Amino acid sequence: MEDMSETAAVPTLSFDPPGPQPNPRGSGARDALITFLATPFRARTWKEFAYLIIVFVLGGLAALYLFLAIGVSVYLSLFVIGVPLLAVMLLGGRVWGKVYRVLGAVLLDAALPEPPPFTPRPGLIGWLRSAFTDRTSWRALLFLLVEVLFGLIIGYGVLMIVAITALVAVSPILWATRNTVNVDAQGVPHHSMVQFGDYYLDTWPRVLGFGAVGVLGFFLLPWLFRGVCLPHRLLSRWLLTPTARDHQLAELRESRRVAVDDAAATLRRLERDLHDGTQARLVSIAMMLGRAEERMATGGDAIELITLARTGSKEALAELRELVRGIHPPALELGLEPALETLAARCAIPVELRVLLPVRPSPAIEAIAYFSVAELLTNVVKHAAATRIWVAVLPAGEDGLSVAVRDNGQGGVLQPAELPGEAVAVGGLSGLAQRARSVDGSLFVDSPVGGPTLVTLVLPIAGPR
Repeated sequence: MEDMSETAAVPTLSFDPPGPQPNPRGSGARDALITFLATPFRARTWKEFAYLIIVFVLGGLAALYLFLAIGVSVYLSLFVIGVPLLAVMLLGGRVWGKVYRVLGAVLLDAALPEPPPFTPRPGLIGWLRSAFTDRTSWRALLFLLVEVLFGLIIGYGVLMIVAITALVAVSPILWATRNTVNVDAQGVPHHSMVQFGDYYLDTWPRVLGFGAVGVLGFFLLPWLFRGVCLPHRLLSRWLLTPTARDHQLAELRESRRVAVDDAAATLRRLERDLHDGTQARLVSIAMMLGRAEERMATGGDAIELITLARTGSKEALAELRELVRGIHPPALELGLEPALETLAARCAIPVELRVLLPVRPSPAIEAIAYFSVAELLTNVVKHAAATRIWVAVLPAGEDGLSVAVRDNGQGGVLQPAELPGEAVAVGGLSGLAQRARSVDGSLFVDSPVGGPTLVTLVLPIAGPR
């Protein structure tokens, strides 16, 4: 059997003949100098500077909010009216969090997904309980408290450094246009705006040298902005985005929705098949038996009608077996390997199967693996233009299994997230991915244009915990 790890042919490497090579050290130094000189003029620098100014202003407003809104609410909570007001002020942290997420996304280019929405319980008591136990609001208020200290104090220091750097950079112009005179201890006047002890900047070389320090600081400021914005970005990511628990709850809700949709689709298919096929056939059998009864009552020959009814009953039983096989294949009673062997034998394209499972998976995992392989084989037959298929079911780690389906077709299969239409579908790769996630599994697709295509499902052996 061909190895499952076989991939497309590796292109032959070619090497250029030896010749004069550029000096990597000189090139690196030149690139670093260009980066250093261009950084102050890049959009990122100005966006980070704008962010620091905005959060400095917001820090003052947030301090006022925390002092007045929360403080007054806590004081009024001694009375009945203060409890709902305190809950409203607490939920206001969500609004502040949204403002800072928008700023981080627009000015810092940070990926800050929305936390789960506030879902209150019914009734006033339920709403209050939901508000006071809303983890997102508490985390946003903690973020706001840190931002008040960080945005105001450090932000003020950064803005002062920017202002001083700008003044130093333009100090030669100010020195030339203003007649500022300082008198030293000996009574000697100096045309100087800045002095360091007894050292006066009262000549053009000294003033220009001092201005050059300001210009150099102008090129160093972007790195200061980046260093100060980094904690802001990390703090936003830690306190304003969904936690691992939030992601898990969202995945559980999505898995439950997919399971409900899948069950509803299965019920609709069964209803359609029973109504259009088996039910119509049973009605036909009943009619034939009624006509046979009438003939026998009049002394006629009813053998032909009884024979037709008998044939129809056999066909109805066969259809019912097919429906039952669609719900739970009988082959799975013997295990996943015999069931996959049945699928491989029925496939229109030759399938090579390899199954190595030291421990038998749970029934739910076997059913997901079986139907996933069945759908993948159908997709290959319909769309891949392949001539061979390889299926391997192997252990994955200590308590998992991987189901890999590979074909030598034309490739170019879209990833589940790239599929058009709804993000979650009952069928197709999106449906398979959701089905795998419903049991804490995952799906991976490797399908370059031209092939081959490899689809791998990683599932837990015992199902979700």
